[in-house]
Amino acid sequence: MAKARALRPAIEKIITLAKKAHVTDDAARKVHYRRLAIARLRNKKAVSKLFDELVDQFASRNGGYTRIYKLALPRLGDAADMALIEFVEELPKKKSSKKKAAKKKATTAASKENPSDTPTSEEQPEAVETPPTDEAQPKASDSKETQEDPKSSTKSTEESTEPSSTTEQQSENSEDSSENKD
Repeated sequence: MAKARALRPAIEKIITLAKKAHVTDDAARKVHYRRLAIARLRNKKAVSKLFDELVDQFASRNGGYTRIYKLALPRLGDAADMALIEFVEELPKKKSSKKKAAKKKATTAASKENPSDTPTSEEQPEAVETPPTDEAQPKASDSKETQEDPKSSTKSTEESTEPSSTTEQQSENSEDSSENKD
């Protein structure tokens, strides 16, 4: 909770820098504000996202860019209060959904003009199952045999590992018996 409260003023100052850069027409001032934000955040990707994408949603606000939620459950271990900090306004929806809708309209318009040229998803034929032929049946039995081969090979490796483990045990027993004789 205390860290979220300490973070709030720093975030709001950086957002103010982004707003100032957004409003100004001077390219040198824009670069200056961006460099100041990079000096404070020390993360170029975060600053570029703030200055390029997020600044539009804060342009009309006069402060209060963040919201702090106090979580109901305390942290396990030391029972410290937990909080969640977030931006007040939601991110605008991405343009990809608009592009998809435009593509849909274009395909429906094209299908209306030439219905035989471009089949829609409703008009596409479903997969037709063909009955198995006599040639396919022996191949299926061959695949069963190949499936059994790996099993038999694992059995042979298991059998080969068992005697080696018993020989190891026998060699250990013989070493123990030789130590007992000395």
